[in-house]
Amino acid sequence: MAKIILSAFADEYSDSFEEQLQGLNKLGISHIEIRHVNKKNISVLTKEEILEAKELLDKYGIKVSAIGSPLGKIKLDGDLDGHIETAKRVYEYANILGAKYVRMFSFYAPDGKNIVDMKTEVFSALGRLLDAAREYGVILCHENEAKIYGDIPERCRELLDAFPTLSCVYDMGNFVLEGVDPYPEAYRLLKDRIAYFHIKDALAAGAIVPPGCGEAKIAEILAEHKEYADCDFFVSLEPHLELFSGLNALVGRAFENPYKYPDAKTAFTDAADRIKKLI
Repeated sequence: MAKIILSAFADEYSDSFEEQLQGLNKLGISHIEIRHVNKKNISVLTKEEILEAKELLDKYGIKVSAIGSPLGKIKLDGDLDGHIETAKRVYEYANILGAKYVRMFSFYAPDGKNIVDMKTEVFSALGRLLDAAREYGVILCHENEAKIYGDIPERCRELLDAFPTLSCVYDMGNFVLEGVDPYPEAYRLLKDRIAYFHIKDALAAGAIVPPGCGEAKIAEILAEHKEYADCDFFVSLEPHLELFSGLNALVGRAFENPYKYPDAKTAFTDAADRIKKLI
């Protein structure tokens, strides 16, 4: 039976990168999916800043499970050439930090267009990201999210079938917010290409809630994947419990969340405690 390795988006614990690592030590979490370092997205860090981050990671004994990059999270009529250069920088940083996985997305439609009608453009842009990734030996992992091409399981499967080197980050909470039951059908459609999981829970009504308190069926999915997987795998905690700018826009509707926390550290700690119990 495969084992679960717990990782986390620790920028939801603190803006300070050193505090992120201290928090992971305190909570007994051995890995990080690195996204923001001292309020700067990893895609815009300098090489000097990455090397400084690596020193801190080594100091606190934290390994990098994946790069939580924003690749593919642009409109298709944006600067794709510039985006590929950003991707190469992210891939280089993944090599420096010892991460083989890079999280990415499948693009937004230009204003006035529907992303579903832009399959050819999506596949072309995604192919460019994958071509560059091969030069650095990293594995791109597509995350399902609202308003991108791969927002529902069937289109995620299209992407995986079209690109044999692409893997999947399975975010069961995001599926709930899209009105998709994440288990069993959605999970089983994608499970053969899942590299790792993002852990957030949600209610279809629109609230993001602590792990195990919503409709994402986290326990059931992880239990089946432990039996199915032929190697140990990461689950990356991304609780989103502390309100952040743009959350309502991401969900697409207003809601009254039944779970409220006084600060980010309290929210993150509660989520970490709950996922450890579920695991």
